[in-house]
Amino acid sequence: MTLSIRNQLPGTVTAVHPGQVMALVKIRLDGGQHLTAAITLEASEQLALAPGAAVHALVKSTEVSLSTGQVAGLSIRNRLPGTITGLTLGAVMAAVRIRVDDGELTAAITREAATDLGLFVGSDVIALIKSTEVSLATA
Repeated sequence: MTLSIRNQLPGTVTAVHPGQVMALVKIRLDGGQHLTAAITLEASEQLALAPGAAVHALVKSTEVSLSTGQVAGLSIRNRLPGTITGLTLGAVMAAVRIRVDDGELTAAITREAATDLGLFVGSDVIALIKSTEVSLATA
């Protein structure tokens, strides 16, 4: 299956915490970073997720926010530091490619946000991803 989701990060499940409706799935990405996905309990069972399972974390580029520094008082737990390797500014939107440990992410943000943040190729950023915006796929 081919997907239009640009951000497909390989990793390994380290823990599954089931709730009544949702499950929190902890993942160690191949680059060493940690990611949390909040998926339905039914999906976690259908995927047979358990520690050691190989997965791909899937995140739409429109669900990746960027920060130019550490942010306190924020509920977003997935924070991946990286360096901008590509920046395409359109009339309204910007596509930002970010190199993270052993991988790459793309963020689609407004041109205004990219300008306000002073983004440029080579600048350091932190990719912020809500756990509810991370989907999982098994091999």
